[in-house]
Parts: sequence; C-alpha cells; structure tokens
Amino acid sequence: MECNNCQVNELKIEFKVEGYTNIPLLAGVLEHLKRRDILVDAKGNTFIVKESDVRDFIDFSHDHMDASQITYRISKQPWEPMEKIDEVLDVKWIDEVIKKQLMICHYQPIVDIEEQVFAYELLARFPKEDGSMIYPNEIFSAAKARGRLYSLDRACRMTAVKHATSLKGKKAFINFIPTSIYSPEFCLKSTTALAEELGIDPVELVFEVVETEKVEDIEHLKKILAFYKEKGFEYALDDVGEGYSTMEMLADIKPNYMKLDMKYVQGISNDLNKQAVAKKFLEKAVEVGSIPLAEGIEEREDFEWLKETGYKLFQGYYFGKPTAAPI
Repeated sequence: MECNNCQVNELKIEFKVEGYTNIPLLAGVLEHLKRRDILVDAKGNTFIVKESDVRDFIDFSHDHMDASQITYRISKQPWEPMEKIDEVLDVKWIDEVIKKQLMICHYQPIVDIEEQVFAYELLARFPKEDGSMIYPNEIFSAAKARGRLYSLDRACRMTAVKHATSLKGKKAFINFIPTSIYSPEFCLKSTTALAEELGIDPVELVFEVVETEKVEDIEHLKKILAFYKEKGFEYALDDVGEGYSTMEMLADIKPNYMKLDMKYVQGISNDLNKQAVAKKFLEKAVEVGSIPLAEGIEEREDFEWLKETGYKLFQGYYFGKPTAAPI
C-alpha cells in the first residue's frame, strides 16, 4: 500500500472485516467491489478501496453487515472503528490546503536581554477566502485524521523557509513535527534544498521540535537533529519542563536552544515552585551548552526575574504578538 503521507494523492483506505455475520458475506462483497472496479487490493479478510468509492461500501455495510465488526486504517496507522470514518471523509478539504499551500506565516519576535530582536518564530497561519483564519489545531487534527501530517508539516516548513528571506540577518525559528518524519535524508532534503536555492545561510534557520515532551523515539529524533546539524542548521527543543530530567539524553542531543514551557514562565516572579523549575532548567541548559529561552512572557515582572536569573532569550506577548510582517 503506497504511503499516503508522502504525497497528497487520493486516499486508499484499508478495511478489515471480522465477525460471524460478516465473514460469510466477504467473498460476495469483494466480488461486487471488483465488478464495479472499486477494489484496489485484497488479502484475507482485509481489502483496500479508493476514497471516492468508500461511501458505496459504507452504505452496503450498514444495510447488510455488522458494522461494529468492521475497522479501517490509513497508511498502516492503528485500526479504527467504522463509525469514525466520517471524521476522515468530512475533512477532505485539508488536501487542498496542502496541495495548494494555502498558508502563510506570521512573525513573533524573540528578544535578548536588551529587548532587541534576536530572531522571529515563524508561525503557520491558514487564511480562508473571507479573510478569517482556520485554527492550527483544526488543521493539524484534520491532517492527522487523513494521514497527512508529513505533507502538512512539509508544506509549513517550506512556507516558513520562504518567509525567512525577509528577515535580513535575523534568525528564523521554524517548527517541525519529528514524528511525521520517516527518514531525514528523504523527508528533509526538499527543505534544505529550498534554503540553498534562496541563498539563506543555514545558521540563520533554527528548526524547532514541536511537542518535545511527547517525543518517545529519542533515537529517531537524534537522527533528525544530526541531519540538520550536518547541513549547518541549528535546532531547538520547545516546551521543555520537568519531564526533561534525563541529563544523559539532553547531553546526547545538545540542542542549540532550549525553550522553557510557558506554564513555568507565566507568574514566575511570585511562584517559588515555578522558580525552582526554571533554575533547574537553566542549570541543564548551561551544562549541555544550550541557550535558554523563556516563552510565553506577558508581564514585565516575569521578564525581569528571568533575566536576573540568567536567561538569555525571551518570547511572548509582552514583546509582541505574531504579526503578518516583521516588526
């Protein structure tokens, strides 16, 4: 079964039929699908159907089969109950967003201790025709449902690299989802090739791991970051907090930047527990040679406390919200 994640082609959905009511009907179902040129492939009690023909099978299964004993999956993802398949079919619009790259980037400043702009984080935004925005969580949920996370992540990365050309020497922090990347050599080559084509100095791009705390395959993450490092790019870990307590792991990864999760930043000037976490985080950053960055700052008092404690970079609404152009 071809990888739906690598290209935005028509989905091919795999079904698994089980249960004493369904199995006797399976041969007839497959013959019907084959006769109508709907069937893509079949093996045992599983078969694959193109998305454009899925409704036909769904209608039949609800009328003549026990739908509770039928599951589906996309691109070898976990099997899901048939009742959830509408969640996949109803968000087909995400395919057009990805194919046509219907996205832009907004710029949020990252400042130094002098409150001078050091870099910008490039944040993907998805405008509708009426000027309103589709929320990122809706976009990424739709992509995940259809097995499109890699394609969406790639489109966002490519868009961000293009937007980085307007920063004139300032660094650009670009998010990426490590779990969407299968092989760094293949999945990231288009990003690095685009940066080279646009004449961007690799050291000006900082690739930021999204949802650092949720990364389970550390060895895979290390391969991705090693690829970026080999190409001359820098990288950052975001939302780091108490969960990243294994010094050996951080020492292996050696991120150029470590972002302290905003939940430990907001209100830190008056919260001893948050202060303890921030100090421990700072010690880790110094030990592994990373630059500590506090994100989510909204109050002057929190900025002052973090600056006096030894943090070097800062981000948050206090310094500027994401805007359509660099400030």
